[in-house]
Amino acid sequence: MNNDFIQILGWIATFLFSIMIIPQMVKTYRSKDTSGVSLLMFIIFLIANIIALTYALFIKQFPLIVKYIIALVTTIIYLILYAVFYQRKKKTAAAVTNGNELR
Repeated sequence: MNNDFIQILGWIATFLFSIMIIPQMVKTYRSKDTSGVSLLMFIIFLIANIIALTYALFIKQFPLIVKYIIALVTTIIYLILYAVFYQRKKKTAAAVTNGNELR
């Protein structure tokens, strides 16, 4: 098989894997709601990407290094987004429970 074609396939897969969290980020940001999102899945995904990046660095595979760095950045951003909206939800729930609904 043509080496250029194989490289293109690798870069397409790298791009798609790298952006796969973005739709969930957008949905969470727009809805400002984290219910239905598995935090454990994102934590496992983060750990897996750290290990995979380490591996890619050892074998010096640039497309994989790029993929795992982008995946790490998007996962960390999503975890921050998750934490922010989760905390807001907890504060709102506590305020409603205490009879001091936030406005």
